[in-house]
Amino acid sequence: MKKLLLAMGVAFMFASCAQQPQVSNTSTQTEELEQVPEAQQLASPVTATQQAFYSQLSKLCGKSFRGVAVFPADGKDPFAGKELTMHVQACSDTTIRIPFHVGEDKSRTWVIRQMEEGLQLKHDHRHEDGTPDEVTMYGGIAMDTDDASTMRFPADAFTAQLIPAASTNEWNLVLSPDGRTFSYILKRDNQLRFQADFDLTKPIN
Repeated sequence: MKKLLLAMGVAFMFASCAQQPQVSNTSTQTEELEQVPEAQQLASPVTATQQAFYSQLSKLCGKSFRGVAVFPADGKDPFAGKELTMHVQACSDTTIRIPFHVGEDKSRTWVIRQMEEGLQLKHDHRHEDGTPDEVTMYGGIAMDTDDASTMRFPADAFTAQLIPAASTNEWNLVLSPDGRTFSYILKRDNQLRFQADFDLTKPIN
């Protein structure tokens, strides 16, 4: 009789486990997610290399730097001869906003964000009253790389639709290994179109 009762108990135990495996796993996963800070949950797909770049860029937060257009060197670029300034501001665990001023033109802001797809670069263009420009928020997701000093952002599908001519664009953000220079580089069809270098050794503020 005891053996019969024992056998029935074991069978009941296995039946109960078989009926609720998903509930148990889901509960465990939820508890694990709750223990992870929200910012870390959002940033989890960002690679270690991308995170290292983001962390280095974050160290510049609150400072502004002057730059110069170094390519093209013929002086024909619209930015040539104008004062270029980048302001690293509004930094958080997932977003860095860098207003990029060209002379008196303050319409541009680089937005670097940690997204589900990886590290993202977007160009936020706005009018003086703060309303978005018709051509804004173009950019892309960083390519996977082992180089923590350079992030390469090929144009995404939204950019290709918004600006067909920019479908082959690739933006590079580069922090020199010696920490002295930040470079903003634009390539199209794998050809260099623009480069501005900013001196990180002489912050304006």
